Amino acid sequence: MITGLFFGSFNPIHVGHLIIANYMVEYTPVEEVWFVVSPQNPLKDKSLLVNEKHRFEMVKCAIGDDKRFSVSDIEFSMPTPSFTIDTLAVFFKLYPEREFAIIMGADGLSMFEKWKNQEEIVKSCKRYIYPRIEAGKLNEEKVENGTIVAAPLLNISSTFIRKAIKDGKDLRYFVPENVWLYIHRHGLYL
Repeated sequence: MITGLFFGSFNPIHVGHLIIANYMVEYTPVEEVWFVVSPQNPLKDKSLLVNEKHRFEMVKCAIGDDKRFSVSDIEFSMPTPSFTIDTLAVFFKLYPEREFAIIMGADGLSMFEKWKNQEEIVKSCKRYIYPRIEAGKLNEEKVENGTIVAAPLLNISSTFIRKAIKDGKDLRYFVPENVWLYIHRHGLYL
């Protein structure tokens, strides 16, 4: 069984994340997706993040009882910022019988050379890369131990959603209904 690790801030999780996870399970060898909530991505501004426990709860709300998906808070007990290679080492130790793959966006691919120990990541895990730009601009030959998938091109981002909420916009269909209710119940992103 291949478990896809979908690392992210999920600030907030939105329908685009779920569409990508669904696509991976239905159209690649990945059989399940674990959403790994990162307390702090070293390449992102920490000041924009709501508390990781809120982000974890929003992912739980989003995936509901879909058995193909689960959420992990493994990085909450690790030093911040979170480095993928360190989290992979913990997963490999805890689940030696599992085969893991990384699910990442093409934007992450363009910054991959900045990731800590990226050579080790490439050796230890296959990567499934979904387009966040036109697929024609991605060169699969340059993706070592990775596959660019023909997932739908979605121009939805957590940044857009956060700004829209702050501006008083109603984006209830951009996030799952339970996430929308959670955001409003806790007054997030205002």
